[in-house]
Amino acid sequence: MGSPPDTSKTSKLERYNSYLRRLNSAKLISASSKLLFRFTLLATILLIVLLTLHYPVPFLSHSSHPSSSSSFTSPHRSLLSSSLPLESIRRSATPSRSNGLSVLVTGAAGFVGTHCSLALNKRGDGVLGLDNFNSHLYDPSLKRHRQSLLASHSILVLDADINDSRLLSLLFASFPFSHVLHLAAQAGVRYAAKNPHSYIHSNVAGLVTLFESAAKAADPQPAIVWASSSSVYGLNKNSPFSESHTTDRPASLYAATKKAGEAIAHTYNHIYGLSITGLRFFTVYGPMGRPDMAYFFFTKAILAGKPITIFRSPDGKDVARDFTYIDDVVKGCLGALDTAKPSTGRPGGGPKTGPAQLRIYNLGNTSPVPVAKLVSILEKLLGTKAKKNIITMPSNGDVPFTHANVSLAAKDFGYRPTTNLSSGLSKFVNWYVNYYGIKLKTSTGATEAA
Repeated sequence: MGSPPDTSKTSKLERYNSYLRRLNSAKLISASSKLLFRFTLLATILLIVLLTLHYPVPFLSHSSHPSSSSSFTSPHRSLLSSSLPLESIRRSATPSRSNGLSVLVTGAAGFVGTHCSLALNKRGDGVLGLDNFNSHLYDPSLKRHRQSLLASHSILVLDADINDSRLLSLLFASFPFSHVLHLAAQAGVRYAAKNPHSYIHSNVAGLVTLFESAAKAADPQPAIVWASSSSVYGLNKNSPFSESHTTDRPASLYAATKKAGEAIAHTYNHIYGLSITGLRFFTVYGPMGRPDMAYFFFTKAILAGKPITIFRSPDGKDVARDFTYIDDVVKGCLGALDTAKPSTGRPGGGPKTGPAQLRIYNLGNTSPVPVAKLVSILEKLLGTKAKKNIITMPSNGDVPFTHANVSLAAKDFGYRPTTNLSSGLSKFVNWYVNYYGIKLKTSTGATEAA
């Protein structure tokens, strides 16, 4: 019988091959780990860079505040220059006239904000604007158009939100604004049913953030003029609406947030000595207006041959509004700014040196006009009959009429509205057809360029 085969060489070969496989596997794992580590490190660095570019302000420190100064110089220059256009901000905010105001305008790319910024700039005041360009009520392209118009007058509008407390504190600590015109807000009565939290975010939380920053970061504290609303009168039956009337029955969430804002203003005035003036606007209209307003979307629908809905009150009466032309409202805003007294608070939110000014005013036209009359004026201006759908007003927050008593504003800063609805709508229609490139029909049926 032959001897058994020698398998020792085969076993050694198999063990060697197994060793090579383990070695190669270890090298592969090691290489993969190194590659994964490098990729993770690169991704982390890229993420940090992107966050820094997109959210620059929160990474800045602002532990100390500059002392009061009459010029636009700041120890925060090195901090701000890395993330904010410091020189552009300074140029925009510095008044060109002697004793001119330096005004921080929130909601500067909005309807009222744009017109007020232009008026302030025209008379030599410094203006720096803030706006978050949201799309809640209408396409923000119109806001960008307004921003471009302001830029052509050397007015800078920063793309920022009023709830950004770090940015507001840096601006107040770095630039001695004499005044704030706070117009940023979530407007509109009916939209509140769709997005109620946006009203709390802008009209309550945003207002508190602004007051906090102005009270505790600014030295000296600025005087503040802010936009309340005629909506605070709610279910009030007394007419015309007067500042002395009760406003504890708001008919909409929007009205409730503005009423809350007036109470918050009282608190910051009482505790921190902020000089605060609230303005109750009554249905402001005019060129570059808001597309969500009735006069604007009525114009669009009439020109497109689409039906419009006109409300009547539950008792069958015409719904009426105290339509106020934008130029009159701008005069009221500037009058409130010019008569605002200095705040009395101490730097850092310390005890106030004495009572501070606290005011509230109506800014209206004093002549309510039925909405049906507004439609008839538009029909004549557009040369087209409207397709009307008349229904009873739903219970969605709207009120049947508004009527402003402006005697207090007239007495304190000479507010006197001068534009009637026909004249104001004519100016609006001229702007509308030019902005959208529309040709109107003449009385003979031909078309003509506006």
